[in-house]
Amino acid sequence: MSARKLKVVLTRRLPDAVETRMRELFDAELNLTDRPMSRDELVAALQRAEVLAPTITDHLDAELIAGAGEQLKMIANFGAGVDHIDIDAAVGRGIIVTNTPGVLTEDTADLTMSLILAVSRRVVEGAAVVAAGRFEGWSPTWMCGRKLWGKRLGIVGMGRIGQALARRARAFGMQVHYHNRKPVPDMIAEELGATWWDDLDQMLARMDVISLNCPATKETHHLLSAERLARLQPHAIVVNTARGELIDEAALVEALDHRALFGVGLDVFENEPKVHPGLIGRPNVVLLPHLGSATIEARQDMGDRVIANIMTWQNGHRPPDRVIPAML
Repeated sequence: MSARKLKVVLTRRLPDAVETRMRELFDAELNLTDRPMSRDELVAALQRAEVLAPTITDHLDAELIAGAGEQLKMIANFGAGVDHIDIDAAVGRGIIVTNTPGVLTEDTADLTMSLILAVSRRVVEGAAVVAAGRFEGWSPTWMCGRKLWGKRLGIVGMGRIGQALARRARAFGMQVHYHNRKPVPDMIAEELGATWWDDLDQMLARMDVISLNCPATKETHHLLSAERLARLQPHAIVVNTARGELIDEAALVEALDHRALFGVGLDVFENEPKVHPGLIGRPNVVLLPHLGSATIEARQDMGDRVIANIMTWQNGHRPPDRVIPAML
């Protein structure tokens, strides 16, 4: 007689190979519609799952976790960010939380660099002109963007993704600056030629491009506020591929209205999936639908990490990607 399989509930559709492996290893309940679960559906899932495998679309607050069944022992998040999970509440209930760090680093850095290029060289705006049949030939003064070579890039959050972005920026001849809670090790700083700023406001006022690559916490909510946006130079570019809550979007729209920025590139939004209407339709704003980790390879790797975390815990060992409050 085969051993009883662990009850694992997946809140969203995952790559076919991941779901197939989940079914082989566990009593896996799939979400074939790929529709985000409602709050009531999450309540029910927490009542029957031994392991819940959520994504960023599932907001697991303290109230939801408090109502989880006694059988729930693990929340194996599909994704690196865990700001949608109340870690303190989970740990207080004895529930292990894991994530999938590292596997989406290079893909997100690629997309961030893509946004910097798209905004600086007006790529989307130019493509729209051609697609609309309005291209009438080359002109010396038409559609001029800004070069990247020699420009200063200010990275806010010098973790894995921030460092991967810095390597790409160096290849484009950019000068790398960063703000972090503490400096990166000297070896990394030397490799990247990176200058650390302990004062974010001082750095913002001197950069040509700002990239947000830090997690969403109480401290980073509206990190780019109206006051901080006012510190930026009028030729500056702002790019965000981290979390939408890092920017006060109303203040960002006002800055764009007053032509206080050259352009903006966003892959995430403050009230996602809703986008501030003041951002839509602007030629100097590039908006993407949260594509940071959207490569076939990254999503497969994320699923593999979820499975590895569950299997490691099931076998009586500490999951490799366990998240605890002290890490946040």
